[in-house]
Amino acid sequence: MTHNRLELRHVSKRFGELDVLGDISLTVRPGEFVSILGPSGAGKSTIFKLLTSSLQLDGGEIAFDGAPLRGQRPFAFMPQHDALMPWRRIIDNATLGLEVQGMSRSEARARVQPLFAEFGLDGFEQHYPAQLSGGMRQRAALLRTISQQSSMLLLDEPFGALDALTRAGMQRWLQSMWEHHNWTALLITHDVREAVFLSDRIYVLTARPARVLTEITVPLPRPRRDLASPAASAIEAKLLQTLLNPDQRT
Repeated sequence: MTHNRLELRHVSKRFGELDVLGDISLTVRPGEFVSILGPSGAGKSTIFKLLTSSLQLDGGEIAFDGAPLRGQRPFAFMPQHDALMPWRRIIDNATLGLEVQGMSRSEARARVQPLFAEFGLDGFEQHYPAQLSGGMRQRAALLRTISQQSSMLLLDEPFGALDALTRAGMQRWLQSMWEHHNWTALLITHDVREAVFLSDRIYVLTARPARVLTEITVPLPRPRRDLASPAASAIEAKLLQTLLNPDQRT
């Protein structure tokens, strides 16, 4: 029997008198790309904090590969901003997570070095973050994230700070990398088009206290290139209608 890679069952979270997550249930299957959409302040990032143990559950449960999620977390987390250390060269930023886990610098460099060409960073190992473009910095941050060889990626609006053209290029690049490596990924985004472009399924949350309003499957063939197609536009329109008029969804 194949288990879901990740499963949240009736998860809730409060901060004092403030209910943030009311009742969240969702699944992510191995090799699947799932996105979470919802209004600002709905608690999307709170879900990631629960997954990475920055916060503790108030109710419900979380399972990973069929077992309760406890102890060391099996996620590679990429936040909204690249969080590269400005005083460390790109090669040393890329090895940081491995070094924190106890790997020697030389071993860590040996692991990440082969990835530089694949991530479009070959020749930039000795540069500092300030010398790279926004897109290159995000690729360096993702390289650092996946080099830890975790079972699943958590992506918290990783392209939100980029300009529209760079963001579109990064979305296409991430799609190709995800397909090539068969990653399992959960993405938080406010960008409806991004969600449609990248996802197999999309969960739409209500306003706080958040609940799952609807789940939408994206049956578009891969690789995806034409987001102006009638099928893609119809899914976008459905998502926007649901977000803007949550009480009138069909």
